[in-house]
Amino acid sequence: MTELKPRWGQPITGIISLVCFTLIAWVLWYIFSDPRGFVKAFPYPFVMYLAMMILVGLWQHMFCGDWPFENLSQPLRGVVETVVNLALTWFVIHIVFYKILGLGFNFLSQDNLNALASSGALAPDIATKFAEANAKNLFGQRAVVCFVLIGFFTYPVVSILFAKWPVRPSDLKQPMAGLAEIGWCSLITLFFYTALIVPFWGMIYGKAFGSSIGISLPWWNGISGISHVHWVFGWWEWMIVALFMTANVWRMKPWSSITLPQPLKGLVSFFCIVVIGYVMAIICVKLAPLWLGDSFHHIQVKDASGAVDAAKTAAEQTRFLWYHAAEVAGFTLIPFLAWHHYFDDMVPMAVDSWAGFWFRTAGVMALCIINYIFFYYIGWGQWGLGNPHWDHKFVHGESLVWNFWWIIPLLWNEWFFHKWPFYVHKH
Repeated sequence: MTELKPRWGQPITGIISLVCFTLIAWVLWYIFSDPRGFVKAFPYPFVMYLAMMILVGLWQHMFCGDWPFENLSQPLRGVVETVVNLALTWFVIHIVFYKILGLGFNFLSQDNLNALASSGALAPDIATKFAEANAKNLFGQRAVVCFVLIGFFTYPVVSILFAKWPVRPSDLKQPMAGLAEIGWCSLITLFFYTALIVPFWGMIYGKAFGSSIGISLPWWNGISGISHVHWVFGWWEWMIVALFMTANVWRMKPWSSITLPQPLKGLVSFFCIVVIGYVMAIICVKLAPLWLGDSFHHIQVKDASGAVDAAKTAAEQTRFLWYHAAEVAGFTLIPFLAWHHYFDDMVPMAVDSWAGFWFRTAGVMALCIINYIFFYYIGWGQWGLGNPHWDHKFVHGESLVWNFWWIIPLLWNEWFFHKWPFYVHKH
């Protein structure tokens, strides 16, 4: 039996690998996303592709067990799986969403929306308005990103909390097992996407460009005080963090203490994580104005005469706070992923003890704060990444794009390259 061991011991292996992942992410960011770089694809379509890359990578590794490349030697296996990931990402976006799902749902196809904007088929009173809004906001790309946001939770939750029930236990081989799990999780994803995301697009196309009859409007106004989908972003992102901390630095605690059979154990864990996610988002929403200061109060909506519209300003500030809660959650990603995968959950006490659980939890939150300070107050987002809008840096939500991009080299190395060359096989 073989196991992976850090090539240079800890914490040296963790430090070297994290520095390497950061440099790789930074160089690729400069090439593809940085406004000072070459491609300048910031934030769209860059964010759409990177989000889908992570989701497709999860399908490849977590569901299909790296089939059919699992027996290739490294680094060939990692290279091949990366190429396959890029091809599948393009296929899912441009064929599955734009061409297939787009046959019935225009809002999921940027190609369809672009064609509609230039077709002359819309009524004159909305044609120009829609064309300008579509060109600026890229509604179809944003709708795909919303699907991935939901999928970041609903796809891995079956593996992490439900132990792959109902696909496992079974004698299904790959790729049948992986395809069965993708199908089952896609059903769950579509359920939550329909309930939490589609009403927002009903509002966009209904209230802004016509009358929404076939698609419902947001139902969460009375809960959040806003109709914007960023209310969902705020607590859903914290749910994602809680889910992946379960599989990483929490080492399946506290849900491993639940003795119920599946799917009851998974359901109890699931509802607990919903509560954790919403509570963490509420904490961020309530506390953020204390440190945001003038940047927060700068958020104002004015009417045609130039006077501040108090009601619309309050709604816009609330929208921002919920999205900013998602941003704060994003700053935990590298800390808990690196700590688990490349620092081996190391703590000054027993790794699997409750003391170790609380030490790592507190440590991730502390590193989240340090990460946030470095990005916003030391200015990494400006001088490091070239993010625009730095005059009111907090209000544009640009850190979340970087934090998801930053984790891709780490995930690819862990998923596809099996930690090569930072870890070695020991017999």
